[in-house]
Amino acid sequence: MRIAVVLLVLPLSACAGAYATPSDGRLKTRIDTAFAARDACLAKNVASDTVASASADVVARAVAQSCAGETEKLVEVSNRDGDPRVAASIRQDSEFRAMGYVLRARGQVTN
Repeated sequence: MRIAVVLLVLPLSACAGAYATPSDGRLKTRIDTAFAARDACLAKNVASDTVASASADVVARAVAQSCAGETEKLVEVSNRDGDPRVAASIRQDSEFRAMGYVLRARGQVTN
């Protein structure tokens, strides 16, 4: 069984290495930088928002919306093929992360 798994994985890993280019590292850096900028924006806007005044959902949506520029930059860098599902997923992730920041600010999440 192990041999079958190894024989199946080897060709797949060889394909991944065959298409690596020097720009892949730069692209990863650009994506990581865009993620960090988006997350910093979310954290900053939660801190400046009146977190306890509205429901967590409302605040999270408002925070995510206030960071739409950073989110769209992340979409632009990450989604080079222009796939609308990828863009929607990144936008949804922004709202999810905003909710995490809101809950942390309210002391409802300990992580």
